[in-house]
Amino acid sequence: MAIGGLGSGLDFLFDENTAEVPVKRTLRLSEIEPNREQPRKTFSEEAISALADSIRQYGMLQPILVRPYGMTYQIVAGERRWRAASLLGLEEVPVIIKEFSDKETMQIALIENLVREDLTPLEEAAGFRDLMDQFDMTQEAVSKSIGRSRSAVANALRLLQLPQPLQELLECGKITAGHARALLAISDPDLQLETARRCAEDGMTVRAVEKLAAEQAAKAEKPAKKRKTTDQYYKEMELELTDRLQRKVSVTYGRKKGTLMLEFYNKEDLASLAKQLTELAEQEF
Repeated sequence: MAIGGLGSGLDFLFDENTAEVPVKRTLRLSEIEPNREQPRKTFSEEAISALADSIRQYGMLQPILVRPYGMTYQIVAGERRWRAASLLGLEEVPVIIKEFSDKETMQIALIENLVREDLTPLEEAAGFRDLMDQFDMTQEAVSKSIGRSRSAVANALRLLQLPQPLQELLECGKITAGHARALLAISDPDLQLETARRCAEDGMTVRAVEKLAAEQAAKAEKPAKKRKTTDQYYKEMELELTDRLQRKVSVTYGRKKGTLMLEFYNKEDLASLAKQLTELAEQEF
C-alpha cells in the first residue's frame, strides 16, 4: 500500500477509490489492544483528559483505525482516542477495520505522530529521519505524506546536525528552531556555543545570529583564497623539482618559513644531487 498525503487526519487511508474496502463498525474496548511497537511511548495525561472531555461533549468524531490481529484488533491509528474512551469508561467505540502489514502499521504510526501539534522540533526531525531510514522514503515522499513542503522537511533534518549542548537548549525551549538553523552556519564550535548561550540568556535574535554567521564566513573566505593561490605555487614548485632532480621532493611551509626535503640514497647520490642543485641555481625557473 502506498502511503500518500495525510490531508485531514488519516483520511487518505479510506479513499473510496481503493480496491480494499474498509469495514466501518463499532467494537468493544476489550476487543482492541494498542500496538506495543508504536513509536510513541509517552502520552500526556492532561491531553488525554482534554480529549476525553471533547468526546464526552461531542462524541468520537473520527473512528479508530484498527487491523485484525489474532483474536482481537490492533490499533493502527488513534491510540489517544482509545485511551480517552477508556478514561470515560465507554464500552464501545467506532472503528474502521482494514488489513495492514506490520511495515505499513509502523509507517502509519510514525506519520500519525508527525502530524501532532505538540512535537518538539527535534522530535519532528527524528521522525522524518526514521521514515527515511526505515522505509527508504525520500524527503519528497516524507513531505507529501505529512502535507508539508520538501524544504520544511530538509530544514527540520538539519537540526539533527546540532552539537549535543545546542540540541539540549533547543529541546528545553531556550532557543528556537530558527536560532538553531542560523547557528548551524557558524563553523567555529566555540563561537557557535557562545552565540547559542547569548541567544538563550540575552535574547539575541535570529537575524543577529545570521549576521554574525555571515561575517564569520566572509572573514574565513578571504584568507582561504590567498592560501589557495599560495598552495598552488608550492605544489607546482614541488612537481618541477621532482621532475628535474628525478627524486622525491617535499615542500612544506608555514607563516614565516618553509622546509625543502630532498631524498638521496648514498654519498655518491648526495654528491650528484649537490651538483644538480648548483646547476639549477644558475638557471631561471
